[in-house]
Amino acid sequence: MPWPQNTPPQRDGDAAAGIDVTDGFERFSQRNDIFTRAFWDERVKSKHTARFFASYRMEAAPRRGDGFTQRDFALRNAAWLISDVISSRRAHEGLREGFQAAIRPDTPVAKDALAVDDPAKMSAEVKRIARFFGADLCGITDLDERWLYTARVDARDMSEAPHDLPEGLTSVIVLGHEMDKDLVAAYPSALAGAATGREYSHEAAIVMQLAAYIRNLGYEAVASMNDTGLVIPYAVKAGLGEYARNQMVITPEFGPRLRFSKIFTNLPLAHDLPQPLGVKAFCGICTKCADACPVKALPYGPPSTETANVSAIKGVRKWTSDAEKCFSFWAKMASDCAICMRVCPFNRDYSKRRNRLWLKLALGPLRKLALRLAGKHGQRRKPSEWWNRA
Repeated sequence: MPWPQNTPPQRDGDAAAGIDVTDGFERFSQRNDIFTRAFWDERVKSKHTARFFASYRMEAAPRRGDGFTQRDFALRNAAWLISDVISSRRAHEGLREGFQAAIRPDTPVAKDALAVDDPAKMSAEVKRIARFFGADLCGITDLDERWLYTARVDARDMSEAPHDLPEGLTSVIVLGHEMDKDLVAAYPSALAGAATGREYSHEAAIVMQLAAYIRNLGYEAVASMNDTGLVIPYAVKAGLGEYARNQMVITPEFGPRLRFSKIFTNLPLAHDLPQPLGVKAFCGICTKCADACPVKALPYGPPSTETANVSAIKGVRKWTSDAEKCFSFWAKMASDCAICMRVCPFNRDYSKRRNRLWLKLALGPLRKLALRLAGKHGQRRKPSEWWNRA
């Protein structure tokens, strides 16, 4: 959907967030994301993609190779269970909640709304409650309609359908969920996929609980995971991190090693500000993720608006992956891949002082030294080591 010609696509605050929107900007249709295309687009859909999706159920086909045994698939699929229960509960209505449709509320909005005299105080309260329910990060930004999908997807026939978002939503609460660093070190493998599945299950529970809390206060709250809108620009605008070459948000707490979810609400809240870190400058001299990608789906060179891939948003100057190459590798492996996360020099345990010192170097003028010090950082660990450690 082309952006209205009489409405400039740029916004105040874009520069601070590192967001560069051009006049060629178009909002994105979720029907074109690579996972949805695997169900309707013959350029993506194949016997491999069918086996990929089937492998997350009992149809998983263990095979020879460390990280792809029966117990590896068993742990990965068990990790996804809660997320799968939520996403499947309204499938008969065409609603794949959390992925191609927002999570429908199980709690009504209280008739009497709590008076909020201090939005900043309420924001602090929301962040405290988010941590209580299990979120590792929480930031708040304005509801920027540029990042909303043009429509949701009816999972019965992959057609477009309206979002049906409530009127008057003003804010987006963005939640970050840390992935297990030891499992991430085992990518690519079915075992490592348990790190992804666990966080999807965690975030499904957390966004539903936090949304229920807000609705009990008398305000609208729509729980959302991969659905409804692009979470990365919201996370960046909420001050949680900075966009990187590997298509992820680098956070000072966990590097790229986390998933994001979000809640759309009209609860009066103070908004956080973007926090430029210096990640873009570091990524400008680092190509470890692009070098490590088995199918060369990640870009070299500076950020660009050029993309021939249907599964990429148009009119935003950024690093953009080739989603078709990326997902083809996932499908053939029958599990997700996060090699780019594993090898990222920012993927570290920042509870350790030496890693905090490295981060200061990486985000400052000594970034070239930090890159040299990274050396062979992020080498793969054998999945069997994860099992044998117990």
